[in-house]
Amino acid sequence: MSSSTHAELSSRIWAVSELLRGDFKQSEYGRVILPFLVLRRLECVLAPTKDAVLAAVAEGRPDSELRAITGAGFCNTSPLALRAIAGAGSQCAEQLLAYCGAFSPEARDVLEQYAFGPQVERLAAAGLLHHVVGRFAELDLQPAEGAAGRAAREGEDGEPRGGVSNHQMGYLFEELIRRWAEQSHETAGEHFTPPEVVRLMVNLLATADGQAPGMPGAPRTVLDPACGTGGMLSAAQEQLLRLDPDSPVEVFGQELNPESWAICRSDMMLRGQAPGAIVLGNSLTQDGHAGATFDYLLANPPFGVDWRKAQDAVEREHQELGERGRFGAGLPRVNDGALLFLQHMIAKMKPADASGSGGSRIAILFNGSPLFSGQAGSGESRIRQWILENDLLEGIVALPDQLFYNTGISTYVWVLTNRKAAERKGGVVLLDARDHWRKMRRALGDKRKELGEEHIAELTRLYAEAPPVPPAHAPDGTGGTAGGKVKIFRNEDFGYRRITVERPLRLRFEASEASIAQLAAAKPVQRAADAAAFAAALRPLTGSTWATAADALDALTAAVVSAGLACPSGVAFARALREAWGVSDPEGEVQSSVDGPLPDPALRDFETVPLGQDPQDYLRREVLPFVPDAWIDHTKTKVGYEIPFTRHFYVYTPPRPLAAIDADLRAVQAEIQALWAREPWAAQDAHQIS
Repeated sequence: MSSSTHAELSSRIWAVSELLRGDFKQSEYGRVILPFLVLRRLECVLAPTKDAVLAAVAEGRPDSELRAITGAGFCNTSPLALRAIAGAGSQCAEQLLAYCGAFSPEARDVLEQYAFGPQVERLAAAGLLHHVVGRFAELDLQPAEGAAGRAAREGEDGEPRGGVSNHQMGYLFEELIRRWAEQSHETAGEHFTPPEVVRLMVNLLATADGQAPGMPGAPRTVLDPACGTGGMLSAAQEQLLRLDPDSPVEVFGQELNPESWAICRSDMMLRGQAPGAIVLGNSLTQDGHAGATFDYLLANPPFGVDWRKAQDAVEREHQELGERGRFGAGLPRVNDGALLFLQHMIAKMKPADASGSGGSRIAILFNGSPLFSGQAGSGESRIRQWILENDLLEGIVALPDQLFYNTGISTYVWVLTNRKAAERKGGVVLLDARDHWRKMRRALGDKRKELGEEHIAELTRLYAEAPPVPPAHAPDGTGGTAGGKVKIFRNEDFGYRRITVERPLRLRFEASEASIAQLAAAKPVQRAADAAAFAAALRPLTGSTWATAADALDALTAAVVSAGLACPSGVAFARALREAWGVSDPEGEVQSSVDGPLPDPALRDFETVPLGQDPQDYLRREVLPFVPDAWIDHTKTKVGYEIPFTRHFYVYTPPRPLAAIDADLRAVQAEIQALWAREPWAAQDAHQIS
């Protein structure tokens, strides 16, 4: 099918929306057009074997034999056809629903997820059903034939008069999804990832791969666990076939939203893929491809979407299975499940052997949050730590903003693999692609930029040709290329220790009505004496101050004993006295215990120390010159990992010289004075504005 024929056919199909105008909203057109397109394609696929299937039905042969006759993995046992149904008058809706009900479950499930029955009833009520059915019955969507069949169908000009291959059908389906997305911006971003982004991701997986999976000509498998309407899968399939036409590509996916799942499964069926490869369900709670592993995995999981509904199942798997399950590395905050999808994908990787063969590659789209969210010890940090310490992260590519239909934020492609090339082991490639874009002729929602083919080729080359990982003693980011757009880091460069810096608690002691009452209410006092009598005995000390705890205790003991009461003692009472009568004072007494000075929580601070540095050296160099009494509480030290991408590529721009700024100000003042001389009122307004 030529490009002109493709454009003509897609326009003819979308022209059905003119019939729907007024009775359906623009955002609803796709819910009518897409299932009817699927229905007509399925009918055309089954047309050559229809008579044989009906004869087998008459003989009472089972569905398995009917599917074998069609060779398509599904069948239809009804003698009806869309062309006849369109002319059925008042029986149109009844016959159409009966016809759809005669499909085998694989096809019927798709139509049901489109809510096809209610759409049919709505079309019938509006008097539009027979028109819509008739339009689709006229479409020639017969599958492309072999050379002999094509020759019989060609006209005198040699152009095929019919025959649409599975791949061409996929293109047609994507084109209609795109048109629907453009007319329904609120759902555009949910329908598909921009195809040029997918092409870049596939290039990073395949072109930059050190070795191809499997044997030459062997099928390559691709999984998208958040496949939406399947745009990423279909684009990945096309790109992989373009890169290696001799190796077939089998795609697999899973999707939570029923309508999106129906669109994706329809697309895959139209492309000749096995219907069961696209699973309906939440990937976090239900592994739709349990036990299976894949050569390539790619996904664009939802940004910043919480996983509260899946929380019980995810936490149970994390606690019961640990690293034997999918989420052993850690659990992120409940308001962002992106890193859970990544862990699920890592669990679906093929194992790599000692020689480096086997294994898988992953490309996943994230916003900036998974790079750095969460402090040391948090779920996000532990996940990053596990990925980096297991040497799975190969590289990260920062994309331009305004690339996506439903958001203008910056996004990042993470590339992971368990079969790193020798020069990539132990390190991570960071590629800054934020300046590689061109402006779109017409914005689509928030999408105002796109990647051209020249950008994709250049970024693929830069990534593939990145320098090897630097030695351990080299500075961070050593080996940058292409004007600082590529930097190479060791895995440990992203690790740090979060140390707790303490300073001693310094107090003076004061007795007041409130502090005496607080001390009398303390448990050590109530166990040793009558609280009211104890408070009365101390009341004469109100307003007194002491420099040390010992002086305060001596005065307190004397007052209590003189009142004929027993004075409490011990560590618990000393702590109660400190908490009740102690007042923070920079010049006060340092409070201590048997373990040494007590820390002052109000003066506690935290410092981030790179893994390669000694915390004590850091303390001596960065802290003690300013606060000589500080120390590190090593029991509170935590290891964390983050990837501060923007910081690594920040370029300092010095401020303008003061002389230049002064010159600009003098020029503006001179302009105002000149204006004042000509038009005083206008000059006064300008002066007020400035």
